[in-house]
Amino acid sequence: MKMKDKIVVALGGNALGNSPEEQLKLVKGTAKPIVDLIEAGHEVILAHGNGPQVGMINLAMSTAANSAAGTPEMPFPECGAMSQGYIGYHLQNAIREELLNRNMQVPVATVVTQVIVDRNDPAFQNPTKPIGAFYSKEEADRLVSEKGYSMVEDAGRGYRRVVASPKPIDVAEKETVSALVEKGHVVITVGGGGIPVYQDGNSLVGIPAVIDKDFASAKIAEILDADYLIILTAVEKVAINFGKPDEKWLSKINQKEAETYISEGHFAPGSMLPKVEAALKFATSKPGRKALITSLEKAKEGIEGKTGTLVMLD
Repeated sequence: MKMKDKIVVALGGNALGNSPEEQLKLVKGTAKPIVDLIEAGHEVILAHGNGPQVGMINLAMSTAANSAAGTPEMPFPECGAMSQGYIGYHLQNAIREELLNRNMQVPVATVVTQVIVDRNDPAFQNPTKPIGAFYSKEEADRLVSEKGYSMVEDAGRGYRRVVASPKPIDVAEKETVSALVEKGHVVITVGGGGIPVYQDGNSLVGIPAVIDKDFASAKIAEILDADYLIILTAVEKVAINFGKPDEKWLSKINQKEAETYISEGHFAPGSMLPKVEAALKFATSKPGRKALITSLEKAKEGIEGKTGTLVMLD
């Protein structure tokens, strides 16, 4: 079977549910559109978010450490690694099952992936990503004093820890991922944006941070010289003036248009903005590369040019 395109698919963490039981059910549905792309002859590399999952793990570990004598609190990078394994376990089994249901013998593997960041990234001076549990003002002050955490008040619900969101500069396991892709494997990688690490000599040192999964997906797509980056979201297309009477759904945008819409504030930070920025970063990194923003169910139709928002250099 001749491969058509090399595609990196970025799946949102919220699409995977908020509990192991919910995720186990949801991944069966998630696997079908992914396998549709594989069945159509494409090479598929899968990335995913982990927002709800890593928060759940972090909270469980913090609760265990606080309630059971001698139970250590788990550092945040290790919580990210746990989420990669747990989500990957469910995803790879669901994709494997769907492939076998269609009589397709394609190996599927999850790679626990470290993503290298710059220790001096300005994001570390301004942590913005809330993680974990809600605390009272007194508890938050104690955590600042005892652990050096950055804490912020979150929408009137209490105080939460915030960590930095640095930009990815490289992927530590890129050769492993590339070798598996070249052998025809479906690879799940940079889960949750990857485990954030910085280089210290020959060591990779984990750092409490959250790398945006869309930027990490764009980085691995660039490294693998993918043809397409598909960023999946809850809507079929990107809109400007979203939710307003003059709302307009976009089928295609070039670099100049995307930059104009971003500067005009059309895309919400933490929601559509990083998706558009990551799509633009990949699409403009080399002539011929394309990024598509659409829903999971419409991914195959999007690649066929029937729907979604296509982001291109010109």
